[in-house]
Amino acid sequence: MSRLALPHSQIKARYGVVVVGSGYGGSIAASRMARAGRLVCLLERGRELQPGEYPGNEIEAAAETQIDGPLGRFGPAAGLYDFRVNNEIGVFQGCGLGGTSLVNANVSLEPEPGVFALPGWPRQFLDDVPGLLRDGYDRAREMLKPEPYPETAPPLKKLAAMQASAAALGVACERPPLNVHFGPAGENHVGVEQRPCIACGDCVTGCNHRAKNTTLMNYLPDAVNHGAEIFTEAAVQFIEKIDGGWRVHYRLPGGGDAFEAETLSVEADIVMLGAGSLGSTEILLRSAQRGLAVSPMLGQRFSGNGDALGFAYNNDVEINGVGFGDRDPEGREPVGPTITGLIDLRGQPAPEDGMVIEEGSLAGPISGLLPVPLAGAALLGGVDTDIGFGDKLREIAREHESILHGPYRGAVRHTQTFLVMSHDDAGGRLVLENDRVRIHWPGVGAQPVFTRIAENLKQATKALGGTFVANPIWSPLLENRLVTVHPLGGCPMGTSAELGAVNHKGQVFRSAADSDVYEDLYVCDGAVIPRALGVNPLLTISAIAERCCAIAAEERGWIIPYALPSRPAVARPAGLGDPEG
Repeated sequence: MSRLALPHSQIKARYGVVVVGSGYGGSIAASRMARAGRLVCLLERGRELQPGEYPGNEIEAAAETQIDGPLGRFGPAAGLYDFRVNNEIGVFQGCGLGGTSLVNANVSLEPEPGVFALPGWPRQFLDDVPGLLRDGYDRAREMLKPEPYPETAPPLKKLAAMQASAAALGVACERPPLNVHFGPAGENHVGVEQRPCIACGDCVTGCNHRAKNTTLMNYLPDAVNHGAEIFTEAAVQFIEKIDGGWRVHYRLPGGGDAFEAETLSVEADIVMLGAGSLGSTEILLRSAQRGLAVSPMLGQRFSGNGDALGFAYNNDVEINGVGFGDRDPEGREPVGPTITGLIDLRGQPAPEDGMVIEEGSLAGPISGLLPVPLAGAALLGGVDTDIGFGDKLREIAREHESILHGPYRGAVRHTQTFLVMSHDDAGGRLVLENDRVRIHWPGVGAQPVFTRIAENLKQATKALGGTFVANPIWSPLLENRLVTVHPLGGCPMGTSAELGAVNHKGQVFRSAADSDVYEDLYVCDGAVIPRALGVNPLLTISAIAERCCAIAAEERGWIIPYALPSRPAVARPAGLGDPEG
């Protein structure tokens, strides 16, 4: 596949639109503004990694890991796996061309309609749910091509186990739509070569087989097809209002693994921030420190989307839920995409009481690290859901087998991973400390929803005869800390600056107390979502970004032609990412 990013030397002095970030929000903004005939520059802080270049083992994964915590930051500044450690809740996100789409589990679900009836949404946005937002969902599906794991595909043990857990909870196991290509090899709708999923289970460490429909496979090449210019390893620091537009200040890699170089800048008529909940908020907080007038709601309404993690450890049934990593796929039993099954517990009288439970695979590139920590977590805080002397002996034997022979045997082979999305109170606050965004959210892990999640996961585990292990850091000893892979909010939408940081269109409020906005400054990603969604948010983030772009174009008299397929206008430099060499 051709490289999409250009050398830094080719950055122009000024563009019609500068887009920051390349996940669902940023990539959609670049695609749609380029289709509208604008000269677009996209700046991404991470690197461009093509299929075949993602980590395949523990050493390679460690080299791609960055950690930003209370004691400072460690690891490469452009490392693919970006962990943000805070006192109450941590965040895992992707850093690279494609953003978190590179390392998520691909699930494309809409929230139940009742979520839009909950407090937090501006009335103008709600009036548009059956209109432009519905169009946004449809356009996002057209580009991302979600489909469930096929009924005709090889059966999966982890999916069969999920069916047993669903029955124990009184519902059917469903197959959610996934942004994964299951069809034949060939050129896709934007001229990118794709191949069918090989069921390796490694979606969340980066797909090396061209099967995952990340934004690197659709929206980003579509943007380039229409003339957008993409630059990677350009970390935007802040933005500045100037006559007739904006100055976007960014840094290039300065030395070693840190962004230490002199700050450079590019000018724009319009700026569209799509750097994610943490990134877009951080850029605006820094900008506010340098004099940009913003709403006092900037940094508020942060949500972890009610995310929770749990394990049914050392079950009586095999799960085969560990990905291949860099092992030869020939002859290996299929694991499947990271997520293939869904237990849908929504439809409650109060929508905020609903949740979805999804099974997940443990990625092969980190599989060697799993046996001892899982055994330790089960020993210290696990709840064995079945009893009996013979059963206990079999559990001990499987545990020793994993520790001695690795994660593809024994207890880890018999372990199901559960990923849950629900509803927290969106009470988190993002602030700048030492020029880094930090999350403050006292008591978040003690919210009752997480106890309800744990009770449901115990029932799901009991159906498999295993030991329930909650997120190992969610315990009274560790003050019920949480981890989210779906950060939302920080630039919440509202009807005025007293209620939100942006309006329903994503335009940033420019004062503390009214509805006056910067007409040419947008946030178009998950940062604008003012509450938890109760499902994987990627499709809603995409729909909101599509709506934002549609409104921006319409108000300026621009036309966005949505016709597909699209193809590269000119040949680009050859890529190095072919997994077959």
